Amino acid sequence: MGLFNSILIVCAGNICRSPMAEYLLKQAVLDKGISVSSAGLTALKGEGADKVAQETAARHGLDLSTHISRQINGQMLAENDLILVMEQRQLEDLAARYPHVRGKIFLLGRWLDNAEIFDPYRKSPEAFDRTYAGIERACQAWIKYL
Repeated sequence: MGLFNSILIVCAGNICRSPMAEYLLKQAVLDKGISVSSAGLTALKGEGADKVAQETAARHGLDLSTHISRQINGQMLAENDLILVMEQRQLEDLAARYPHVRGKIFLLGRWLDNAEIFDPYRKSPEAFDRTYAGIERACQAWIKYL
Protein backbone atom coordinates (compact mmCIF):
# COMPACT_ATOMS: atom_id res chain seq x y z
CA MET A 1 0.00 0.00 0.00
CA GLY A 2 1.10 3.53 -0.71
CA LEU A 3 1.08 6.56 1.48
CA PHE A 4 -2.55 7.40 0.71
CA ASN A 5 -5.48 4.99 0.76
CA SER A 6 -8.19 7.58 0.27
CA ILE A 7 -8.35 10.96 -1.43
CA LEU A 8 -11.06 13.61 -1.20
CA ILE A 9 -11.19 16.24 -3.96
CA VAL A 10 -12.90 19.50 -3.08
CA CYS A 11 -14.21 22.48 -5.05
CA ALA A 12 -17.03 24.94 -4.47
CA GLY A 13 -20.20 23.29 -5.76
CA ASN A 14 -19.06 19.70 -6.42
CA ILE A 15 -20.63 19.79 -9.88
CA CYS A 16 -17.75 20.86 -12.21
CA ARG A 17 -14.11 20.71 -11.12
CA SER A 18 -14.09 18.16 -8.32
CA PRO A 19 -16.20 15.56 -10.18
CA MET A 20 -13.96 15.85 -13.26
CA ALA A 21 -10.87 15.49 -11.06
CA GLU A 22 -12.44 12.65 -9.02
CA TYR A 23 -13.30 10.52 -12.04
CA LEU A 24 -10.01 11.26 -13.80
CA LEU A 25 -7.89 10.43 -10.74
CA LYS A 26 -10.03 7.38 -9.93
CA GLN A 27 -9.23 6.01 -13.38
CA ALA A 28 -5.51 6.84 -13.02
CA VAL A 29 -5.13 5.03 -9.66
CA LEU A 30 -7.32 2.03 -10.45
CA ASP A 31 -4.41 -0.37 -9.97
CA LYS A 32 -3.25 1.26 -6.70
CA GLY A 33 -6.29 0.45 -4.57
CA ILE A 34 -6.86 4.10 -3.65
CA SER A 35 -10.41 5.32 -3.14
CA VAL A 36 -11.18 8.73 -4.61
CA SER A 37 -14.27 10.81 -3.82
CA SER A 38 -15.31 14.46 -4.01
CA ALA A 39 -17.34 17.07 -2.17
CA GLY A 40 -18.06 20.79 -2.26
CA LEU A 41 -17.63 23.65 0.18
CA THR A 42 -20.95 25.16 -0.91
CA ALA A 43 -22.47 22.16 -2.68
CA LEU A 44 -26.10 21.87 -3.64
CA LYS A 45 -26.57 18.39 -2.20
CA GLY A 46 -27.89 15.73 -4.53
CA GLU A 47 -27.18 17.49 -7.83
CA GLY A 48 -25.71 15.76 -10.84
CA ALA A 49 -22.55 17.00 -12.51
CA ASP A 50 -22.92 20.15 -14.62
CA LYS A 51 -24.04 19.35 -18.19
CA VAL A 52 -21.00 20.99 -19.80
CA ALA A 53 -18.68 19.25 -17.30
CA GLN A 54 -20.27 15.93 -18.30
CA GLU A 55 -19.82 16.68 -22.01
CA THR A 56 -16.21 17.77 -21.47
CA ALA A 57 -15.37 14.66 -19.45
CA ALA A 58 -17.13 12.41 -21.99
CA ARG A 59 -14.82 13.69 -24.72
CA HIS A 60 -11.97 12.34 -22.57
CA GLY A 61 -13.63 8.98 -21.95
CA LEU A 62 -15.04 9.76 -18.48
CA ASP A 63 -18.68 9.21 -17.59
CA LEU A 64 -19.87 11.62 -14.89
CA SER A 65 -23.55 10.66 -15.27
CA THR A 66 -23.63 8.84 -11.91
CA HIS A 67 -22.09 11.72 -9.93
CA ILE A 68 -24.16 13.13 -7.06
CA SER A 69 -22.90 16.30 -5.34
CA ARG A 70 -22.14 16.27 -1.61
CA GLN A 71 -21.54 18.98 0.98
CA ILE A 72 -18.20 18.59 2.75
CA ASN A 73 -18.19 17.75 6.45
CA GLY A 74 -15.69 17.00 9.18
CA GLN A 75 -16.23 13.25 8.95
CA MET A 76 -15.24 13.21 5.25
CA LEU A 77 -12.10 15.19 6.07
CA ALA A 78 -11.19 12.86 8.93
CA GLU A 79 -11.78 9.70 6.86
CA ASN A 80 -9.52 10.70 3.96
CA ASP A 81 -5.71 10.60 3.94
CA LEU A 82 -5.32 13.41 1.39
CA ILE A 83 -7.57 16.37 0.61
CA LEU A 84 -7.03 18.19 -2.68
CA VAL A 85 -8.60 21.60 -3.32
CA MET A 86 -8.77 23.80 -6.41
CA GLU A 87 -7.89 27.23 -5.00
CA GLN A 88 -5.73 28.68 -2.25
CA ARG A 89 -8.74 30.31 -0.59
CA GLN A 90 -10.44 26.89 -0.35
CA LEU A 91 -7.34 25.51 1.34
CA GLU A 92 -7.34 28.42 3.79
CA ASP A 93 -11.07 28.09 4.44
CA LEU A 94 -10.83 24.36 5.20
CA ALA A 95 -7.71 24.82 7.34
CA ALA A 96 -9.48 27.52 9.37
CA ARG A 97 -12.68 25.51 9.82
CA TYR A 98 -10.93 22.18 10.44
CA PRO A 99 -7.44 22.95 11.82
CA HIS A 100 -6.85 19.32 12.83
CA VAL A 101 -6.70 18.25 9.14
CA ARG A 102 -4.53 21.18 7.95
CA GLY A 103 -1.53 18.92 7.30
CA LYS A 104 -3.30 16.83 4.70
CA ILE A 105 -4.88 19.61 2.60
CA PHE A 106 -3.06 20.58 -0.60
CA LEU A 107 -3.81 22.29 -3.88
CA LEU A 108 -4.57 19.89 -6.71
CA GLY A 109 -2.01 21.98 -8.62
CA ARG A 110 0.60 21.52 -5.83
CA TRP A 111 3.22 19.98 -8.14
CA LEU A 112 2.55 22.58 -10.86
CA ASP A 113 3.91 25.53 -8.87
CA ASN A 114 0.77 25.55 -6.71
CA ALA A 115 -1.40 26.32 -9.73
CA GLU A 116 -5.04 27.04 -9.04
CA ILE A 117 -7.77 25.40 -11.10
CA PHE A 118 -10.12 27.97 -12.64
CA ASP A 119 -13.86 27.52 -11.98
CA PRO A 120 -15.61 27.18 -15.37
CA TYR A 121 -19.15 27.18 -13.94
CA ARG A 122 -21.56 29.03 -16.25
CA LYS A 123 -18.70 29.76 -18.67
CA SER A 124 -18.09 28.56 -22.24
CA PRO A 125 -17.31 24.98 -23.27
CA GLU A 126 -13.80 26.26 -24.05
CA ALA A 127 -13.42 27.37 -20.43
CA PHE A 128 -14.36 23.83 -19.37
CA ASP A 129 -11.78 22.43 -21.79
CA ARG A 130 -9.07 24.65 -20.27
CA THR A 131 -10.12 23.66 -16.75
CA TYR A 132 -10.14 19.97 -17.69
CA ALA A 133 -6.66 20.29 -19.19
CA GLY A 134 -5.42 21.89 -15.95
CA ILE A 135 -7.04 19.16 -13.86
CA GLU A 136 -5.49 16.47 -16.07
CA ARG A 137 -1.99 17.98 -15.75
CA ALA A 138 -2.40 18.36 -11.97
CA CYS A 139 -3.65 14.78 -11.52
CA GLN A 140 -0.78 13.42 -13.60
CA ALA A 141 1.67 15.37 -11.47
CA TRP A 142 0.22 13.77 -8.30
CA ILE A 143 0.43 10.18 -9.61
CA LYS A 144 4.08 9.63 -8.69
CA TYR A 145 3.34 10.68 -5.10
CA LEU A 146 0.45 8.26 -4.74
